[in-house]
Amino acid sequence: MENKAQPPVSRPVVGVLWMVVTGFCFVGVTAIVKHVGGRIPAAESAFLRYALGIVFLIPMLKPLAAAKLDRRTLALFGLRGVAHTFGVILWFYAMTQIPLAEVTAINYLNPVFVTIGAALLFGEVLAARRILAICVALFGALVILRPGVREIETGHIAMIGTAVFFAVGYLIAGRLAGRVPPVVVVAMLSITVTIGLAPFAAANWVAPTVTEIAWLFGVAAFATAGHYTMTLAFAAAPLTVTQPVTFLQLVWSVSLGAILFNEAVDMWVVIGGSTILAAVTFITWREAVLRRRVTPGANEAKF
Repeated sequence: MENKAQPPVSRPVVGVLWMVVTGFCFVGVTAIVKHVGGRIPAAESAFLRYALGIVFLIPMLKPLAAAKLDRRTLALFGLRGVAHTFGVILWFYAMTQIPLAEVTAINYLNPVFVTIGAALLFGEVLAARRILAICVALFGALVILRPGVREIETGHIAMIGTAVFFAVGYLIAGRLAGRVPPVVVVAMLSITVTIGLAPFAAANWVAPTVTEIAWLFGVAAFATAGHYTMTLAFAAAPLTVTQPVTFLQLVWSVSLGAILFNEAVDMWVVIGGSTILAAVTFITWREAVLRRRVTPGANEAKF
């Protein structure tokens, strides 16, 4: 009798728990960057974070050396590195300019820009429901920014730019996923971004203190741990289960901002961020439903 391949077993509780840990890690990243402050230029802080994080690539060196990368694949890696480089610089800058909660809330726009980019660049069909969800998410962004009611700061613009550049990076990563193993994608991102950040950091270098280097190494450690636990969450449960858990990142950002940095709790930011996340969760759910209709049992990302 022929054995049929069984679909991956879903463990929702495990997936949710790993996603909670992921949220702690990513909020830890933002809190440390906020704590380090703006004495060191944003590009240099970003460069040090990635350069110090090279140590975490050691286990990836063997599969990276074994990967046979053709010219097109290398070009895609290079293009993704450029997009991520600018996104990281803008993110580090925004962290020194606006509250933690606003950084987290605006960053929720990233999947929305991925969806829009997939439609514009790759011809993905946007059904009416997804278009409505995108409009709701953009409305949530307007609630956060409130143009005409308060001043839109450079940090807000930088965070929107961050979400756009990261969306470009994710779209390229989707094209790379079928060409090379995931570990190679992660390693090449770290290498290309480190190289991309180097000239920007050198252009306005400020000698960091030992304490600042230690804090930025902590950023690298938390970021690496967060990406690892996120992969464990995605392996344990579908995105429709883990996506809503990211709301906790906004809760923790508001709490840390108030407790550690004396940032006022802005309910408009919470409402806007919740609106964006609700729209993103709907988009994720709809894509999961469509995948089940086309390929029952499939558990792979669309992009």
